[in-house]
Amino acid sequence: MSASWSHADVKKKSVKLFVDKASTLRPVLNHKPAYPVKASLAGKEVPLEAFYDFGFGRGDDAVLDFGSHYVGYLTIHLDVQGGPADAPAFLKVKMCEYHRELEEDSADYKGWLGKGWLQEEWFHIDEFPAILQLPRRYALRYLKLEMLDTSPNFRVLVKQVMLDTVTAAPNKEVRPLDTGDALLKKIDEVSIRTLRDCMQDVFEDGPKRDRRIWLGDFRLQAMVNAVTFQNFDLVKRCLYLFAGLIREDGAVGSCLYAEPRMIVDNIFLLDYSLFFVPTLLDYYHATGDQETFKELAPTAIRQLDAAKEYLQSDGIVEPEGRYSCFIDWKDGLHKQAAMHGVWLYSLRCGVQICRALGEEHLAEQYEADYAQGKNAAMKVLWNEEKQFFVSGEDCQISWASQIWMCIAGVLEGQQAAKLLQRTRLAEGICSMVTPYLYHHYVQALMNCGEQEKALQEIKRYWGGMIDAGADTFWELYNPEDPLESPYGSNMVNSYCHAWSCTPSYLLREILSKK
Repeated sequence: MSASWSHADVKKKSVKLFVDKASTLRPVLNHKPAYPVKASLAGKEVPLEAFYDFGFGRGDDAVLDFGSHYVGYLTIHLDVQGGPADAPAFLKVKMCEYHRELEEDSADYKGWLGKGWLQEEWFHIDEFPAILQLPRRYALRYLKLEMLDTSPNFRVLVKQVMLDTVTAAPNKEVRPLDTGDALLKKIDEVSIRTLRDCMQDVFEDGPKRDRRIWLGDFRLQAMVNAVTFQNFDLVKRCLYLFAGLIREDGAVGSCLYAEPRMIVDNIFLLDYSLFFVPTLLDYYHATGDQETFKELAPTAIRQLDAAKEYLQSDGIVEPEGRYSCFIDWKDGLHKQAAMHGVWLYSLRCGVQICRALGEEHLAEQYEADYAQGKNAAMKVLWNEEKQFFVSGEDCQISWASQIWMCIAGVLEGQQAAKLLQRTRLAEGICSMVTPYLYHHYVQALMNCGEQEKALQEIKRYWGGMIDAGADTFWELYNPEDPLESPYGSNMVNSYCHAWSCTPSYLLREILSKK
């Protein structure tokens, strides 16, 4: 490795240069007003005119439907009917991404994430007419209004409701897919809307909850952005943020906070750290931006060198303990084999980065590391009798292990296709629960030439969310348990989530090969 690629040099640059560059790339958000398109009073749909003429008193409630999912700032204009208003009106406002949230009671919440993520507010309105300008940004399709109390002497009129929607997505229409398949067309539309609403000052994880930028999710968002909105400045901004806010040990952080100031989170996930490598490579392939590529390549290569510290004597990445990784939310998943696959996949990307920069010696070094890691996978993780890759002392067979061994190229072509087919037919396999891992499953199918099966899986899985009423794709979807949550309660599940938007990329990749 050349001296200019040392960790000390990377750290020195990161203190000022990279963060400053990211700051100059902060997007100007596009604003557009959105208004309700439907209304219901006491559970019965009514014309919007009837809603605006209705006087709310104690115990009255209504739901407004904006017709689609948006992210933005609410303004509610109120007036009084009768009167005078001889007491404050007491109003509860609830913002819902998904229709099921309308019936959930926050008093029943028992999850371990902060209750502050629940999107609801209470207002005392002393004087009328009044304009409620909610300062907090919300993600919603539905707005539920509950008049908790008024004086018997007056009622409250809702004169106007407006949502000032915001996104960093450009004001342009993305060219729709021409598939002749109505469901695939709908899946593409919902995927694009999901990405649009997650594009804010950075590529957010979810605009309702967890507004940080997570590297694993950002990688997938950048892939979709490249074939849809093509806001490459936002990708570039996030790359510089991750490179500029590296940890003291030189590792790229798993997630960052952009507000109120840019800081790296204390969570470290080895797989997410390594994903800086393919994310930078994808950006270079999409843009040809040599300057950014050359500046950030040392940061990418540093992640490969740091990951070597977790290799066992048998050449396999050690189990979680000294590090953590994500892979999937599935309870009980043993992640060692999948993590080894992420390592091998990242090495392959590192070879391409080195070759693009003329660092042939480094490319040969990482090629040798990849060959050793691939051989180790077949020797240690492959169970010849069961014909599966196994993970952990209990030799767990999981979808995650098989998927990542295929993506890493340990098995390729027909061998990989047959492995995935065996996994579909086998019983007792440790399953997958997130669109994040389902994306990698579809990617594995595509890599081994199973394009038609990939289309079927997209329709089955993401189409299942659409059948359930999704306007944007969710953080977690288990067809066997729609209420599943990693947080102890589905009330804080995100119904517009970054890692779920990838069908727009996957479908375009599949169709380009037909």
